Amino acid sequence: MVALCVDAGTTVIKTVAYDEDGREIGAARRPTRISSPHAGFAEQDMDEVWAATAATLREAARGDIDLIVVTGQGDGCWLVDGHGRPTGPAMLWNDGRAASIVSTWQNEGRTEKAFRINGSVGFAGLPHAILSWLARHEPDRLERSQTALTCGGWLFRCLTGETAIDESEAAAPWLDVAAREYSAEILELFGMPWAERLLPQLRRDDQRVAELSSEAAGRIGLEAGIPVVMAPYDLATASLGAGAVEERQACAILGTTLSTQVVTSSVDLSGPPTGLTVPLGVDALYLRALPTLAGTQVLAWAARLLQLSDEAALCALGTSVKPGAGGVFFLPYLSPAGERVPFVDSNARGLFAGVSLDHDREHMARAVLEGLTYVIRECIEVVGTTPSELRVCGGGANSGEWCQLIADVVGVPVVRSVDSEVGARGAYCYGMVAAGRVPDHATAVSSYVRARDQFRPDPARQAPYDELFADFLALRADAARSWPRLARTRSRLTP
Repeated sequence: MVALCVDAGTTVIKTVAYDEDGREIGAARRPTRISSPHAGFAEQDMDEVWAATAATLREAARGDIDLIVVTGQGDGCWLVDGHGRPTGPAMLWNDGRAASIVSTWQNEGRTEKAFRINGSVGFAGLPHAILSWLARHEPDRLERSQTALTCGGWLFRCLTGETAIDESEAAAPWLDVAAREYSAEILELFGMPWAERLLPQLRRDDQRVAELSSEAAGRIGLEAGIPVVMAPYDLATASLGAGAVEERQACAILGTTLSTQVVTSSVDLSGPPTGLTVPLGVDALYLRALPTLAGTQVLAWAARLLQLSDEAALCALGTSVKPGAGGVFFLPYLSPAGERVPFVDSNARGLFAGVSLDHDREHMARAVLEGLTYVIRECIEVVGTTPSELRVCGGGANSGEWCQLIADVVGVPVVRSVDSEVGARGAYCYGMVAAGRVPDHATAVSSYVRARDQFRPDPARQAPYDELFADFLALRADAARSWPRLARTRSRLTP
């Protein structure tokens, strides 16, 4: 028997086929387009995402398929009407159109009040912000919409005809995270009682399974009635697929977003508001996650800027010079939506500092790598838990040079999985539990997740990096004072 596991990322849809022993026996990938019709917009055609997913399912299928599991990019807003049809393009997690709304909420103290309920800090790419923007600018679309889904929920509906959302995806911004129920107080706080009708059915850990519909089966070329599992969204599935499933284990996703996350059994709503708190889909555990708005996209941007072939070439060039990049620092806040963790500032922007005629491409490359790595360290320190190891996954984990740098800067061993598609592996583990084929998630991880290698911190570099990290934070504090002025400049220059 074979399980097909879909991981619908922001830029690529992946489907991996696993046999009954968890061995990968087939895989397929399809790119997806992100459109930006206006500055700060990030959208996808929902039908194109479904078509790409169906194509990967057809291509990856091997043997007797008896299970389909789906996970996808989180947050954003994927609106459908009463017939389950899109009422417009999906607005993604990195969409920045609602930045001014979020800034107002933050200045009025609503963001902090919401954190004390849902354990998450709102940002422009969350559905409450996007829906509020639509209410002001496209009210007719809201009138035509019946349900606000996520990517995973949209694909689950395409596969099964059922409309629902997983707890992990509903958590930010809608849940009372301790009670794991929709919060009327949250809706009132943001002046959105009208949005309650758009909230889909909440699916908990024991309600993940539906059947493949006849329509979807015909499109994919499979038999109707195959169980379809809605796994938690990609942050949680990546954590499980990387092997972080027990309290105090940590994972860093080196992907389109850098998400640094720690597994916890407690919900702490008393600390400084930052990041996300989401049900992990594993017993009573939660994931304390800090997903940035810009990750490996920064490496791709820098590679183009420095006229290098790809991100791997950037990593090789950057590690050819000594730590500290000759005094060059880089603030990696390149998202047009600013930054959401470990601080929220829609005006945040990137910066090279300390550059002189003494510096060359390799110094710039190393500064970019170190800047992203300082963000990972800061996120771990904000969570307040020092993990025994840091599991890494995502495209950036293919770079051994970057993995070693992370170990040196963070000061803990870095472990890579043997799987190239860790999100799909995590989805497989969730699917095995949901289908009753293994008793629990810890058993699934011990049975199906394997470590590839480990990078240990170099003690000679840890102390220098402590000082460089402090310099990075001080430089950012100085730069942040200029961000509002730069935002005003951009507004004058934007037609």
